[in-house]
Amino acid sequence: MKYTRLTKEQFEELHPEFVNFLATQSIDKTEWDKIKEEQPQVAEQELDVFSDLIWEGVLTRAEYLEHFSKNYIFLFHCKETHVHSIVLKALNPEIDFLTKDGLQWLSDNMFTENVEMKVGNKEFTEERNASIFQLIQQGAFLSDGQLYKQIISIIEA
Repeated sequence: MKYTRLTKEQFEELHPEFVNFLATQSIDKTEWDKIKEEQPQVAEQELDVFSDLIWEGVLTRAEYLEHFSKNYIFLFHCKETHVHSIVLKALNPEIDFLTKDGLQWLSDNMFTENVEMKVGNKEFTEERNASIFQLIQQGAFLSDGQLYKQIISIIEA
């Protein structure tokens, strides 16, 4: 596998797509049930191939990622050959960005000496989608980029 297998919940959510995936291989429900029963390793391979196809599509379309931790927020804009990042760090160790109060504090202190902000670019050292997947494995999640866009527009103003 190139990525990771989808969770049971993700498979349930993508059931219609999985049925279509099997249909492209001339596998109907009866045949699928038979494969699961008689050739579980083949069924496992089909689940893995489908998972990789889904991940590949999601990662190809991925444009913005966010990763929140107690004192840091990482905002990523994924381009074709590199990722542009904004890293926000609360210099007050009591601040917790994982809480509503922490985010309100950030809003009030964004451009003060209480918040360290670093902006940078990093070239993808491996294939783009694999690099984005690594960020997700480390805790980042896909976003609409609203926070990134707000901050970058202020920085560039």
